[in-house]
Amino acid sequence: MPRLITAYINKYVKLVKTIVYFKEINIMKLVSWNVNGLRACVTKGFYNYLNETDADIFCIQETKLQEGQIMMELGEHYSQYWNYALKKGYSGTAVFSKIKPLSVRYGLEEDSESEGRIITLEFDSFYLINVYTPNARRDLSRLGLRLEWEDRFRDYVQQLDSQKPVIICGDLNVAHQEIDLKNPKPNQGNSGFTLEERGKMTELLGGGFIDTFRHFYPDRGDVYSWWSYMAKVRERNIGWRIDYFLASARLAPSLIDAHIDTHILGSDHCPILLQLDDTKW
Repeated sequence: MPRLITAYINKYVKLVKTIVYFKEINIMKLVSWNVNGLRACVTKGFYNYLNETDADIFCIQETKLQEGQIMMELGEHYSQYWNYALKKGYSGTAVFSKIKPLSVRYGLEEDSESEGRIITLEFDSFYLINVYTPNARRDLSRLGLRLEWEDRFRDYVQQLDSQKPVIICGDLNVAHQEIDLKNPKPNQGNSGFTLEERGKMTELLGGGFIDTFRHFYPDRGDVYSWWSYMAKVRERNIGWRIDYFLASARLAPSLIDAHIDTHILGSDHCPILLQLDDTKW
C-alpha cells in the first residue's frame, strides 16, 4: 500500500510541475491544412477541427475559391486574409489569425502571383509565410517553372529572414527524403520526388531553416500528410509527407512540438501543427 501511495504522489507532483511549466510559457499554436477545395471541406468537419484546435493562426491552401463564394463563420476573434487565383476553382490560399499582423503581402514581393499561392503576415517577432508551391505535374511539364519559382521563393524568404525570423507553412509539394513517402524507390523521378525538387528543398533548409517535424522526430517513418484518392490508399497509409512547417534555425529554442493529424479527414491532405513558446523570441 505505501508503494501505491508513493506512486500516486509522484504522479501528482509530476502533473503539478507540468501545469506550472505550461503556465510559465506562452504557447502559440499554428495550423496548416491543404483543404483541396474549402467549400467541400466545410461540409466534412472543417469547422469542428478549427474550433477543436483553437489555433492562434490557421493557414489553408488550395481554397479553390473566388472572392464572395463563401462566408466563413469564424467569429470576431479571427481576422481573415485571402489570396485568390485568377483561374476559377484553382489554387488559392488563406490565413485566419487571432493576432493582428503589422502588415500583409500577397504573392512574392512586387509580384501579384496570379495563382494566389502566397500570403505573408508580418508580426512583431517573426514573419509567417503561407505557401502552396506549384506542382511539377505528372508529366513534369511544369518542372522548369517550378524550379525557377523555387529560386525566387528562396530569395524572398532569405530577404525576410535577414530582418526577423521566418516561419513557412503549407503544401510544398515535395517529399524531401526517402523516409517522407511510403514507396520511395518506384517514385524516383516522379513529380514531387525528383532530384531537382528535393535539391531545392535541401537548398532552402541549408539557408538556415529547420524542418520542424524532423527536428523533433528525425527517424519517424510512416507519418504522412497526403494520400492519393485511389481506393484503399489512405487506409493502407501509402502516403507522402509534403506539408511542412519550416522555421528559421534561430527559432529552435522556442519550438515545443510539431504534429501531423493523420486521423483528420475532409481532404486528401491532413492538417499539420506547430507549437512554440513565444516568450523565448
